[in-house]
Amino acid sequence: MRAAPGRVVAVLLLGSAGVLALAGGLVRAQVVASQQSFPRTADGKPDLSGIWQTISTANWDLEGHEARPSPVLALGAVGAVPPGLGVVEGGRIPYQGWAAAKRQENARNSLTLDPEVKCFLPGVPRATYLPHPFQIFQSPGRLLIVYGYSYARREINMVPRGKAPADFWMGWSDGRWEGDTLVIDVTSFNDQSWFDRAGNFHSDQLHVIERYTPVSPYHLAYEATIEDPKVFTRSWKISLPLYRVVDKNAQLLEFKCVELTEELLYGDLVKKPQAR
Repeated sequence: MRAAPGRVVAVLLLGSAGVLALAGGLVRAQVVASQQSFPRTADGKPDLSGIWQTISTANWDLEGHEARPSPVLALGAVGAVPPGLGVVEGGRIPYQGWAAAKRQENARNSLTLDPEVKCFLPGVPRATYLPHPFQIFQSPGRLLIVYGYSYARREINMVPRGKAPADFWMGWSDGRWEGDTLVIDVTSFNDQSWFDRAGNFHSDQLHVIERYTPVSPYHLAYEATIEDPKVFTRSWKISLPLYRVVDKNAQLLEFKCVELTEELLYGDLVKKPQAR
């Protein structure tokens, strides 16, 4: 006796649904197992201590982009912008009209306007996805993040400490745990840093909420929700993975770029400036 075609299709669909449900359950179980195997501190929290680094093109441009030529012709392929899929959820940053025009102006003049060119502090979240590693030092009441880039560092207080005394390049960071996720609320920025080399920027009303979630002993899921009512029409989010540096004898080396930019910034003040 042959089954009716409709019944065969229904059985196949139910079978496929069962397979997908099983696969989804296995993935969730693997994630839970990985989180449970993540190193933990004496108080049971995930131990994020160690050296971390992202592998992405976010510092060139948070949004998806094609490869672009170098802004300095002589650098050829060495200075070219590699293509990237982007890390902005939804694809585009929701700029207000005037701010979108400002972003384009920034992009056209990045060699003179990008704070990274001058070795200024990168701000948050840019410090996380610069092409330099960073190290987390963790204790129950406080975390310290030290970045390889310049002299950038952040102290994350796990106990609320009130309003910031001033605005900062790296903001004012207060942390808390939501389950196994470290949540950092960052406020009190100045308006001097950029998000990337593509001219994406913010004002002094920037508010960033970061989330660091263990996925395996060797990587974290990083998210940053960004709000700025002066510049954007709504809040938006970026997400990317962070990888633990496991190289033999791994250590954080300082990229002391201040002395590398002295001629650029102050060369016109010396008697015999170097040729550019």
